[in-house]
Amino acid sequence: MPNSYFSFIILTYNEEFHLPRLLSSIQSLYAATYILDSGSTDGTVVIANGFGCTVKTNAFVNHPKQWHAALAAFNIQTPWVVCLDADHTASPELVALLAGFTGKGFEDVNGIYFNRKNIFKGKWLRHGGYSPFYLLKMIRFGVGYSDLNENMDHRFVVPGKTVIWKEGYLIEENFKENHIAFWISKHNRYSDLVAAEEWERMLKMRSQTIKPNLLGNPDEKKAFLKSIWWKMPLYVRPFIYFFHRYFIQLGILDGKQGFVFHFLQAFWFRLVVDIKIDELKKGQKQS
Repeated sequence: MPNSYFSFIILTYNEEFHLPRLLSSIQSLYAATYILDSGSTDGTVVIANGFGCTVKTNAFVNHPKQWHAALAAFNIQTPWVVCLDADHTASPELVALLAGFTGKGFEDVNGIYFNRKNIFKGKWLRHGGYSPFYLLKMIRFGVGYSDLNENMDHRFVVPGKTVIWKEGYLIEENFKENHIAFWISKHNRYSDLVAAEEWERMLKMRSQTIKPNLLGNPDEKKAFLKSIWWKMPLYVRPFIYFFHRYFIQLGILDGKQGFVFHFLQAFWFRLVVDIKIDELKKGQKQS
């Protein structure tokens, strides 16, 4: 019998390797599943159709805009939607939580955070601020929306009350990123988006949608930390961030894979962003 409480929305682009894993993990929930594809050239759409998913295509600009398009593209018939990326899978414990979800007791709730388990090169990153790591992934349809004030860090926004499901995991493992060339190329593109976004914030062209609050929900805490980050001096902050993640938050305990990830994500990526912001500043002065 079809699930009448929630539907799944998934973003894809050339995900023939990841998509069967995700769809198999949620298949027992019998929930309507909608996929917004970015123009895959592999077997992604064939696989989605094979699992009975409804598929539409939309040209990709960035993740926040793609999620905005996804929430508007489909005729959702359930009060809740679960929004996932193709490299996610739901742990059995998370599936059990979803299987028992009827909306009862959640009448005053508009969003539910899932606990993400991030796996890099086969290793679960349990330190460096990456566990626990809560993502707002289940939202009341028509109430929650994609935050278009971000270029790269896509997140959903809901007014009112949210809750956190600490049990179970949304497992994120992108096998493409096991090849470091792919990871670097991907994050080089992301650094363009982040640098442009931060430059626009410096010019007062953007503001945070979510109110910063160190004692608030996970996204309000992130908004608070970002408000500090944006005030820190370029070129200095990548060193501080890496030191904090690797030594203070014990990323050093994540072994070889942890060193590679924390160094690249916390230092290299942030340094490249700062260099590109500096280039944008110099470009404006010269124009």
